[in-house]
This record gives sequence, structure tokens and C-alpha cells, in this order.
Amino acid sequence: MSKFTREDIKRIAEEENVRFLRLQFTDILGTIKNVEVPVGQLDKALDGEMMFDGSSIEGFVRIEESDMYLVPDLDTWTIFPWTAGNGKVARLICDIYNVDREPFEGDPRSNLKRVLKEMEDMGFSDFNLGPEPEFFLFKLDENGRPTTELNDQGGYFDLAPTDLGENCRRDIVLELEDMGFDIEASHHEVAEGQHEIDFKYADAITACDNIQTFKLVVKTVARKHNLHATFMPKPLYGINGNGMHFNVSLFNGNENAFFDEHDDIGLSEDMRYFMAGILKHARGFTAICNPLVNSYKRLVPGYEAPSYVAWSGKNRSPLLRIPSSRGLSTRAEIRSVDPSANPYLALAVILRAGLDGIKNKTELPSPVNENIYEMTREEREAVGVEDLPSTLYTALKALKEDHLVQDALGEHIYRQFDGNKTVEWDMYRAHVSEWEINQYLSQY
Repeated sequence: MSKFTREDIKRIAEEENVRFLRLQFTDILGTIKNVEVPVGQLDKALDGEMMFDGSSIEGFVRIEESDMYLVPDLDTWTIFPWTAGNGKVARLICDIYNVDREPFEGDPRSNLKRVLKEMEDMGFSDFNLGPEPEFFLFKLDENGRPTTELNDQGGYFDLAPTDLGENCRRDIVLELEDMGFDIEASHHEVAEGQHEIDFKYADAITACDNIQTFKLVVKTVARKHNLHATFMPKPLYGINGNGMHFNVSLFNGNENAFFDEHDDIGLSEDMRYFMAGILKHARGFTAICNPLVNSYKRLVPGYEAPSYVAWSGKNRSPLLRIPSSRGLSTRAEIRSVDPSANPYLALAVILRAGLDGIKNKTELPSPVNENIYEMTREEREAVGVEDLPSTLYTALKALKEDHLVQDALGEHIYRQFDGNKTVEWDMYRAHVSEWEINQYLSQY
């Protein structure tokens, strides 16, 4: 993303007739929040003097400690291309600070910076992320409400007229490019109505900012096409769900710390340790990377989503895959993450798990190159393959037992996340579904 100074922003705002400024941040659940101010408040916003009531935000603070500052990251300045009407709207992504001008421990973006500092203390300079978020496009009803009616019957890499989402997808790409995204590919995914747009990797903070911006753009443009875009992990039974694979790599300056040209498969010791840390803590961080009750409808065998804790360089059924590219492109692909995850929290726990593997020189188990979906439980147990948690309840239980993942979140975020998700599970557990009525009402 571009680098901006205070003077750059003030000049561009005047030249482009910017009338409003959105100061944007992300809450613990991954929801984008913003405070909109007129451009006359630009100087105050750039000074980090804009305040808001943190007690009104899910998982932030109690009412008696509510005042918080929005401190903008100037490099996130962008003008929303679709707001050219009576004056444009720009945005800045902010970190949240307490009244004592210290980073707020419940701010997911600031928390990721804390974990990145630990990485730097270990001698690494950068942690890069290339995300692959998927989404569905559904039709709206006559009242503008989302339905589950698909707008196409396309499949993987199909073209129009089968893929009726092509024009919407193209407009999304154009808007993203206007905002500075480097788009690498755009295509229809496996399921009907499902799409993917890939953008270039970036450093950890920028990549997570990009994910949040991407979601906002996709939903905004879809509405213009009378469609609803959803990142819900499994909106329809019987077809693939939405994933958000994380392609990650550690760097030492200009050198990829995951690559070793002398290794038989090109992987460094640090990468093997990092992978081992991911596998060791995979069950513990699943609740963060798959935070909804619905997430676990996706993590079932048969729909290209991982259900088991293993790694491979040859097949896509394990949680962790090593793509064939080497050199600067050597990376690990964590396939379990879904797009309902808060990207700042998901990346923080993944990085912390990998760093733990490096610190403790954790031994990497052998790869599992067979299709794990076709293995029996006994065959999986024989090669040490664990199951991922199968419900939000079991994922929260695994998180409760993994103190390293809790530490990656910090006490405040962990406590708020666990409390919120425990309530979500209890509500789901007590709900009587249509499936139960159809299955049992007449029989019993």
C-alpha cells in the first residue's frame, strides 16, 4: 500500500473534494466499526485526538472506563471510489488507545503488533500473508433482504453465461484496483454461486487490513448488482463452504527464512519447526480461525476443507499444505481458516504457534501424502493424525487447554472471546431446528 504523510493526506483531501472521513477499526468478533466525521475534523483525526465510547463496542470495556482514542495509520488512507456523488468519503484504519495513550489490550490490530514484536525479538524482520477469501453471491428479495437463492449454476473456473456473477466480480476487481490492491486472479469457485478473488501478499498488518477492506468492497459492490455477498463459512448444505486459506512466510531482511536450497525438499529447519508448532497448537487455535457455530459445518470430510491435523506437500486434505514454489515464494498454507475469522486474531495465534515451534525446536511429524478422507480412524491413529474440533464447543474446550494460544490473544481478548462464544454455543445448543422437527415430530 502507498505511504502517506500528513501533508499528503490534507492535499489529496482538498484536491479530491473529500467531504467525510471514516475512522475505521475492528472489534474482537472481526466486525468492522467506524466513526464518520466531516472533513473539517481532519486535523484532529490525524492528531489522534478523536475519541469514542468503547463501552458500546462488543468485548471492549465497561461503561466506567469507556473513553478511547482512535489513532490512525496514515498509510491506510484511501478514498472509496463509489462515493463520488456530492463529495467523496475517505477512510483511515485506526489503532485503539486508552486515555493514558497506551495501546488498548482489547484491540485486535494492536494485539497482532504485540505478537509481531516477539517475532522481531527472535531475529525475524517480516511475516507475510497471502489470503484466499471465498464468498457466495445470493439474490436479494423484493424488499432487499438476502435470500439463499443462487444467481448462477457455475463451477470451478466457469465463464458467463453459466457464471452470472462474472460482471459483479469484475466490478469488485475494478474497485479494489482503484483502492490500490494488486489483484492476481479472479474466478468462479467449485460451488454454485461461489467466487474467489486473489490479491498479492503483504506484511501481516497490511494483509489483515486488506482482508477487512476486501470484505467491505465485495459487499458494497454486490449490493449494486442486487446481490448479497456472504463470507459465511457454510451457507448451503451439500456443497463446498467458504474458506480463507492463509499462505504465510517468515523473512530475514530480503531472505525467506522458510527456504533452504540444500534441503532435499527446499525447506529450512526454521520452517519445519514453525510447521510443527502450527500442528501442535492447531486444535487450540481452531476456535479463533473458525469462530462460528456454522464454521464446523464446513470442516467435514468431502468438501475440500480440512478435518485433520496433518501436513503434506502433495495433497489438499490435511490442515497444512506446502505449495511447490520455492525460493522467495516458499510458504506454508493453513487451510482451515474461514473468512468469518477476525484476521488480526487468526494471524496472531498462527504466528505465535509457529514461533513456539521454532523456540522449542519442535519435531515435525512425517507428512501424510495419502487422501486422509479415505483413511479409517485406525489408519489415522497409526500415523498420529488427530481430528480437528468438530463443534464450536469442542474448539472452545481445546482453546481453554492451550495457554500459548491464550497468551497470543492476551487475557482481555481471550476472556471476552470465550465469554461471547460460550453464549453463542449455548443459544445454538438450546435451539430446536427445522431438521429436528422434520426428523422426530411425527415419529415420536
